[in-house]
Amino acid sequence: MIAEPTEVLQDEASLQIDENGNLRHLLTLKGLDKTLLIDILDDAERYLTEPGRVPASSRALAGRSVGNLFFEPSTRTRASFDLAGKRLGADVLNLDVNTSSRKKGESILDTIYTLEAMQVDIMVVRDASAGVPAYIARHVQPHVSILNAGESDVSHPTQGLLDVLTIRQHKGSFGNLAVAIVGDIRHSRVAMSVSQALTTLGVGELRLISPPVLAPDPGSVPGAKIVDTLEEGLADADVVMALRIQRERIGNLDGIPGIDEYFANYGVSQESLKLAKRDSIVMHPGPMNRGIEIEGVVADGPQSVITQQVTNGVAVRMAVLDRVTKSLAARH
Repeated sequence: MIAEPTEVLQDEASLQIDENGNLRHLLTLKGLDKTLLIDILDDAERYLTEPGRVPASSRALAGRSVGNLFFEPSTRTRASFDLAGKRLGADVLNLDVNTSSRKKGESILDTIYTLEAMQVDIMVVRDASAGVPAYIARHVQPHVSILNAGESDVSHPTQGLLDVLTIRQHKGSFGNLAVAIVGDIRHSRVAMSVSQALTTLGVGELRLISPPVLAPDPGSVPGAKIVDTLEEGLADADVVMALRIQRERIGNLDGIPGIDEYFANYGVSQESLKLAKRDSIVMHPGPMNRGIEIEGVVADGPQSVITQQVTNGVAVRMAVLDRVTKSLAARH
């Protein structure tokens, strides 16, 4: 990774809304109001069709160009942004670290300025370093929008949106729900974004369950109940989300349980799921490590909505692309 310049940063949330009150960038769910989140979820619902039918499409982005800049591995997010752009009629450019001059030492801003010169309107950015999407957003031209497709262990806003959309489809309103997120909370950008969305939407109770060494810092997730046992965390839960251990972000952290110990104490299994409500749903943002954070029969079982999360990912990303494009049009 090439080091980028540091500077005094303005708050990310203040970068996201333009002078007309429209969504220009999507960098974080923190600071976005409830009405906007619900509007995006409602927009995404309109892009969903029944399995086996022709996927929803439009020409909303016809003549626009979307650049997917993935400087970190991705399957679901990258593929869904690719499909989302194409189903909206955009020209889509996919760029990754193995084909980018950034690997040769080019700065991130030189890469961005090159794409601006090619008239790329929307840039979808995934990076292993914190602060990169906002850093780019502060330097692009007024007609360019930046979407965060996964930022270090900090934020993954479209994943948070698709997760709460999935919950809403099965459970309706959020106020009476107990949502349990199990796994490596400390290093999970998914946990951060879905927690922010759930809090804004007024979730009844949010429980974060992990070994102490993988727990978030106190106060880092306002309103959440932080526990270290499944017995406490899954009791009568309406929603259970399993997360993998983010070994690529951990380094040589001491105290992480071995595979067998971890599955026995923190794995979402048929047995541990009995602690939750009978009609609870099971979620996972992927990629899954079967037999570690989730048992295969649970991932494939009747309570699992994991594949529906993937389907919703395309719809949410279509909704976000459409929304920032409307903001772009309003600025001209």
